[in-house]
Amino acid sequence: MTAPVFVLDPLVVPDFSGGEVVLDGPEGRHAVSVKRLRPGEDVILTDGRGRWAEGVVRAAEGKDRLVVTGLQSVHEEPPPRPRITVVQALPKGDRGEVAVETMTEVGVDVIVPWQAARCITQWKGDRGLKALGKWRATAREAGKQSRRVRFPQVADAATTKQVAALLAGADLAAVLHSDFEHGSEPLAQVPLPTEGEIVLVVGPEGGVARDEVALFEEAGAKAYTLGPTVMRTSTAGTAAAALLLGRTGRWS
Repeated sequence: MTAPVFVLDPLVVPDFSGGEVVLDGPEGRHAVSVKRLRPGEDVILTDGRGRWAEGVVRAAEGKDRLVVTGLQSVHEEPPPRPRITVVQALPKGDRGEVAVETMTEVGVDVIVPWQAARCITQWKGDRGLKALGKWRATAREAGKQSRRVRFPQVADAATTKQVAALLAGADLAAVLHSDFEHGSEPLAQVPLPTEGEIVLVVGPEGGVARDEVALFEEAGAKAYTLGPTVMRTSTAGTAAAALLLGRTGRWS
């Protein structure tokens, strides 16, 4: 298992051998009081955008101050190919954060909240901004927990027309649609690109509305199923992303 990951943004490594930095505030508190790191343990510092550096704990001071030494250089993880974007319809309650957490863990690159026609949850005004902030905080914490150095981007909430525009520019545009009379194809059998971007749309609990499906198909998307069963919206995106990550070779 890799060393635990902490965020240092901007990620600046001192320009002398054995460079030393201090983690304080929430990151330092998490390292010292929650993870209980001790001198000699390895850590990884990242900006969450692919840049990272390895270091060793020199000291844990108080409740929220971690001194990291041995930093030599900054590495950069290349952007993944193909990039996987999941458009996630807004679930009820805390299921949105559950979806973001598990999609982050499996390796999704971009998460787009979508106010679909059949969504019960509504993101409006301050409530919407607060909910978006929770999704972004969840992605950051799940990125650290799963030891990623490139965290997923959580975009602003999108309208149906904006989702259609995303699909129009994708190298593979897919809509999970469990209306078996619609003629949806198995996602497990679709040919996948090796470059570019895959955009996957996950509808709400009530499913993607017919006019939404029609608009997405006009944009070049096709309807797909994951199998003979129907998954909850907070589960489907993670399951579909895992399938795609395995088939594209990103898990190899």
